[in-house]
Amino acid sequence: MKAKEQSLHREMWIHAPLAEVFAFFSEAANLDRITPPWLHFRILHAPEKIDSGVLIHYQLAWHGIPMRWTTRIEEWQPPHQFIDSQLRGPYRLWRHTHTFEERDGGTLMYDVLRYAIPLGAVGDFFAGWRVREDVERIFDFRAEQIRAIFVS
Repeated sequence: MKAKEQSLHREMWIHAPLAEVFAFFSEAANLDRITPPWLHFRILHAPEKIDSGVLIHYQLAWHGIPMRWTTRIEEWQPPHQFIDSQLRGPYRLWRHTHTFEERDGGTLMYDVLRYAIPLGAVGDFFAGWRVREDVERIFDFRAEQIRAIFVS
């Protein structure tokens, strides 16, 4: 039996122009700035220019367990949207849609994450609550960092 697909929806207004916000997310190196230190995140390889089809390789540790992750940029539509998905990593499914629009003198950013953990219903039963908690903490940290980076 497949693991139940989960989703996370976040919305955040950023006091910065759309072009500036999208430029920040266009730099793979900025992933490190918005990833919690407890994940021990490190980029192993990323292209200089992000575009559809590019791969980003990194490593992290989840609760002390080291793992490698490969992300593919599925869609790249500057400055309004991009979608990344996990090719290699801890999830059975990870698809993250980032959408940006000009709003009220700044940028409204939407995140829609669809994910599922491995091991089907067994994985959900034993770790689903923990994974959900971790994903929420990661996105909370990310929002705090983005607010700090784009202070007015």
